[in-house]
Amino acid sequence: MFTGIDSSMPNVKRKFTLSQTMAAQKRNAGIASAMVARASLNDEELKMHVYKKTLQALIYPISSTTPHNFQIWTATSPTYCYECEGLLWGIARQGVRCTECGVKTHEKCKDLLNADCLSRAAEKSSKHGADDKAHSIIMTMKDRMKTREKNKPEIFEAIRKVFSVDKKSHAGHMKAVKQSVLDGTSKWSAKLAITVICAQGLIAKDKSGTSDPYVTVQVGKTKKRTKTVLQDLNPVWNEKFYFECHNASDRIKVRVWDEDDDFKSRLMSKFNRESDDFLGQAIIEVRTLSGEMDVWYNLEKRTDKSAVSGAIRLHISVEIKGEEKVAPYHVQYTCLHENLFHYLCEEAGGSVKLPVVKGDDAWKVYFDDTAQEIVDEFAMRYGIESIYQAMTHFSCLSSKYMCAGVPAVMSTLLANINAYYAHTTSNTAVSASDRFAASNFGKEKFVKLLDQVHNSVRIDLSMYRNNFPASNPEKLQDLKSTVDLLTSITFFRMKVQELSSPPRASQVVKDCVKACMKSTYQFLYENCDELYQREFQTDATEKEQQQQAQQKESGQGQDGQDGGPSIKSLDFWPKLISLIISVIEEDKNSYTLVLNQFPQELHVGQVSAELMWTLFSVDMKYALEEHEQHKLCKSIDYMNLLFKVKWLYNKYVADVPPYKGTIPEYPGWFEPFVLQWLGENDDVSLEYLHSAYDRDKKDGFQQTAEHSLFSASVVDVFTQLNQCFDVIKKLECPDPNILNCYMRRFAKTINKVLLAYADLVRRDFPRLTSREKTACILMNNIQQLRVQLEKVFESMGGNDLDPEAANILKELQSKLSGVLDELASMFANSLELKIQGSVQELGALLAKVKGGGNVALSKPSDRQNVSHEADMVLRPLMDLLDGSLSLYAQMCEKTVLKRLLKELWRIVIHSLEKSVVLPPLTDPGSNLPLLLSNTAKIEDVSRLFLNHVSGKQQVSFLELSKEAEKNLTPRQCAVLDMALDTIKQYFHAGGSGLKKTFLDKSPELQSLRYALSLYTQTTDTLIKTFVNTQTSQDQPSSEDPVGEISIQVDLFTHPGTGEHKVTVKVVAANDLKWQTTGMFRPFVEVNLVGPHLSDKRRKHTTKSKSNNWSPKYNETFHFILGNEEDPDAYELHFCVKDYCFAREDRLLGVAVMQLRDIVEQGSCACWCALGKRVQLDETGWTILRILSQRSNDEVAKEFVKLKSECRGQEDVVV
Repeated sequence: MFTGIDSSMPNVKRKFTLSQTMAAQKRNAGIASAMVARASLNDEELKMHVYKKTLQALIYPISSTTPHNFQIWTATSPTYCYECEGLLWGIARQGVRCTECGVKTHEKCKDLLNADCLSRAAEKSSKHGADDKAHSIIMTMKDRMKTREKNKPEIFEAIRKVFSVDKKSHAGHMKAVKQSVLDGTSKWSAKLAITVICAQGLIAKDKSGTSDPYVTVQVGKTKKRTKTVLQDLNPVWNEKFYFECHNASDRIKVRVWDEDDDFKSRLMSKFNRESDDFLGQAIIEVRTLSGEMDVWYNLEKRTDKSAVSGAIRLHISVEIKGEEKVAPYHVQYTCLHENLFHYLCEEAGGSVKLPVVKGDDAWKVYFDDTAQEIVDEFAMRYGIESIYQAMTHFSCLSSKYMCAGVPAVMSTLLANINAYYAHTTSNTAVSASDRFAASNFGKEKFVKLLDQVHNSVRIDLSMYRNNFPASNPEKLQDLKSTVDLLTSITFFRMKVQELSSPPRASQVVKDCVKACMKSTYQFLYENCDELYQREFQTDATEKEQQQQAQQKESGQGQDGQDGGPSIKSLDFWPKLISLIISVIEEDKNSYTLVLNQFPQELHVGQVSAELMWTLFSVDMKYALEEHEQHKLCKSIDYMNLLFKVKWLYNKYVADVPPYKGTIPEYPGWFEPFVLQWLGENDDVSLEYLHSAYDRDKKDGFQQTAEHSLFSASVVDVFTQLNQCFDVIKKLECPDPNILNCYMRRFAKTINKVLLAYADLVRRDFPRLTSREKTACILMNNIQQLRVQLEKVFESMGGNDLDPEAANILKELQSKLSGVLDELASMFANSLELKIQGSVQELGALLAKVKGGGNVALSKPSDRQNVSHEADMVLRPLMDLLDGSLSLYAQMCEKTVLKRLLKELWRIVIHSLEKSVVLPPLTDPGSNLPLLLSNTAKIEDVSRLFLNHVSGKQQVSFLELSKEAEKNLTPRQCAVLDMALDTIKQYFHAGGSGLKKTFLDKSPELQSLRYALSLYTQTTDTLIKTFVNTQTSQDQPSSEDPVGEISIQVDLFTHPGTGEHKVTVKVVAANDLKWQTTGMFRPFVEVNLVGPHLSDKRRKHTTKSKSNNWSPKYNETFHFILGNEEDPDAYELHFCVKDYCFAREDRLLGVAVMQLRDIVEQGSCACWCALGKRVQLDETGWTILRILSQRSNDEVAKEFVKLKSECRGQEDVVV
């Protein structure tokens, strides 16, 4: 019943991996179906132009330009700074001058010059006719380009291969490029259209807290100015200026000023061309311009002392001579970057070769050294911003984002792009969205790109188990980076695009995880058998056996043909649970550690456990509902499945937030099956019980061990029950209502089994009472049932147990206690004959105790004599008890011993009362057969005595006095009383037996002591007790009346002395039922019964009336009560008799009136029914017996005769 139940956890040590779909395999190869189209890869015209521009940038790169050779210089005439156009003023050493190209500038402005000194010198020499110097400079530039080509051949070879140019054409292009560099800028010209749109966040220079800004734009020597916007820190101008530029090394100088129209400003303008406050500047290289640009430029400082903030927005349109139809430099850079990226990916076999770099600027390195130098020099030459480079590389990587390591690079790139636009500096007030809108990459283009990446990432995260298998550490790292990329996209939307509520990355990832979990569960459910064999069954024999079992099952019906769930088997569900646990373990141990970016919002292991359980619980519930209708499987199989479901829930689901602290539903699914198992356990338990009991009985109910007082069958029964309860405990049912249901059902099982055991013991016990040791063991068995039942009760919950189950067990405990009492009584009754024999011997010895009068126990001598006589009298009883009780003390458990002692105590005391204190009225051969019964008490003796005497014609005082000869003397009472103390001490046994309080309060001892106490009371006390206790003496008159008399009673109390007086008037008698052959002369005898009447008149009689069955008397009598007692202690006893001459009068009937009934009214006139006798209880007859012994007491003799007299037989009339 229990060996088939497996409550252990399943083996889930194996890693679990789902089969990859074709779509997943394509994604793993880096094929993206929704990426931005790469148009530049197919535009041959653009590619050729970019090829030439790249060669030009690389043959004489900006990074290799000749720096200026500045020296401190003293002007001999007023000279202005080439950079800021301010006056070089001072007495001497006004500024610095380049010895090569001759440019003059302030010391503070020399770092702002960005032109190549050598190129500038060649241009200047050719313009001024210095041909020799120009030729020298040109030769120097040629040497540099040759050295460059010689030292970096790999660069030019890489450019050739990227743009697929043959070597011959490449050589011609290289020659042409070199010549164009030597020609310099003399043949270069461009038209510029610059629109000053607006500015934001300018610094306040006026005392009013504002500024009056205007803008100057200078190209070469040409400077133009906007209008002034008064008192505005966010001015708007929208003014357009046109310039012509003939030097590619020129720069556009955009400066913002605060106009001041005061005396100080006018004075300063005489010495310095800058009379207004400087608000900031933006320096733009002309060579970096192409096409149209709408850009925000942060305003920069001119010196360290400058206070600058804000940004200015410019729209610049450039038309370069000879390049009017060519794309802008940003588009050209995109073409270069994309073609270079595509070429390198093809060289790497379709994967992306990522550079290994470290540092804060590592994100700006996109390729290995050669390719990186190509893009950097191009960007430097043509003014491509580093952020544009990053966005372009991000676009390229998006087509390969599933390749190893790419998600991490994309995430880093996007994070830095976010930082560039969102983390605005303190000196600019331009919003992130505005800065992004002015991006040269194109706002819509990049947003569309991010949307496509975001969608693809969501799709792939929804299949993360396929795309990023836990067995591949590199893929796990890519998974983490993919989530980082998703987070960066969310941050971009929120901070850069400034969307109000973009989808949270944590929620997106959580949704993807859930989607993956749903598809995973569906895959597990549909391919459970195949997956389980692949993952867990390595033994070929085990696989074969499993397949045979499935084929056999599938042959019985349609259910389960594909290894799915079946109503005829439960094998599917443990397999599914094992697979589910494998998935949860993998999510918990692998994916949770990777997807840890949102610790407060996403725990993959918990989400996996939650969703898997939710999906599993729906299928499991419906399946069990169907099983409940058919119940084709064994209950033990359902129990095993329950343990596996419980372990799944407790191990993985119980602490998941949605379920934590809630009561799960799964116990309700299995409730009918657990109850079915418990029901089947009833039959198994009973069968096991009978087998264990029969085996124990065959062995003679031997003790299980030396110190164990019970036999093996009790141990076997509770071993079986405890096994059943252990199963219930291991269920750990979290639903208290269902647990209570289990407990109620199990309580019924316990009740049925233990009562069945008790019935078996009760059946066999009467035959085994003669074998005292065996009888004790059987009683101990019942007690052990009670002890073990109490332990089971506590283990089931104790006071917290379901009330119904608790009541079942409590009632069972009470029933077992009753069975134990019954067995103890049965065993004790088997000893009654022996006890009665000993008590009779005790009575005989007590009868030999001589001596009359009262005994003074206060005297040591009298007490010692009485004690000695008590020991002598008790010897027969003690000899019997010593032998038996010693054996019982050894063989019985303490509780059993006490119950047995109680029964023996009852029998001993009853026997003493029956045989010694109140012996039978006649000899054993008389008509009182029940006197020898072990249940006879004082009341039994009295009742039998009444029946005995009432059957005679008439009972005389002499006859009763003969029975009184068996009564005890005062000395015998004293001896017996002391003997009772000894017996009581013996049964107490120094605390190991019965409690003294029990012994003292036992009704048997109280009855015996009461009987003994009556022997020592005075006659008045006994008569008073009789009057107070005998309140139903008239009962025979109501049951069988023999006539009635009319009386009137008046009660008087003397106001001075308090003496009471009773006046009785006998009015008449009526309907006297009496037959006689002679003269009928009825008269009424009135007796006053009560204490303290020995010296007072107690009886009056009326005159007799001849042959009248309804005589009238009208006679009044007076009784004096005295003042010792209240009238409640007295009664009137009326006797109607037939007067007979020369013989004793015959009694017709009696009636009794107790004065307590008329005390309140003071008088009473009524008809009293006559009965054949008075009705006495055990106390009344005991008092009569005791008083009948007092032959010298006239009051006693008269009272006994009066109360014991009854109507005799009537004459037979012929």
